[in-house]
Amino acid sequence: MSSQAKQLESTQKLPDGNIIRLRLIRPEDEPLLQDFAAHMSPEDLRLRFLAPMRELSHELAARLTHIDDDREVALLVFAEGAEEALGVARFSADHHNRAAEFAIAVRSDWKGHGLGHLLMARLIQLARQRGIDGLVGEVLPENAAMLQLCREFGFTIGIEPSDPKLRRVSKTLQDPDALTSAND
Repeated sequence: MSSQAKQLESTQKLPDGNIIRLRLIRPEDEPLLQDFAAHMSPEDLRLRFLAPMRELSHELAARLTHIDDDREVALLVFAEGAEEALGVARFSADHHNRAAEFAIAVRSDWKGHGLGHLLMARLIQLARQRGIDGLVGEVLPENAAMLQLCREFGFTIGIEPSDPKLRRVSKTLQDPDALTSAND
């Protein structure tokens, strides 16, 4: 296990008292990711992938578990002592490592436990540590829970220019004033 992977592992307590474990996704996690999707309702899968689907294909699961360490971070969440994925959070930065597109999914039967909030906080922290200027995402307008989570974290919500049926959420991560005064 790389030192970065070890550094990103953590155990945390959710507001409801459940203990969870976070770790980086690995290529061998493809079956875990497919099982995770199998525990999501068709509606939750549609909200996450922006299109109807019944399961995570081998091709998609393989792509989601093979990440570029220089530009991407993907985290899995497990209940303490279990090997069933309860949530996934990821971001993928552009080639200049300035902006990153993010996504978060929580297993349908684990919604309401605070996992989404914890995953969003962790993604923001990791993106800031990498010097990424901002996070962006595409959200269906009916995904009220994700839009509310984004509001709680101070994201700006607007219409996606490339597809007016989607909402574009964005958050600046680096304080431009702090960067200016650091360069003075």
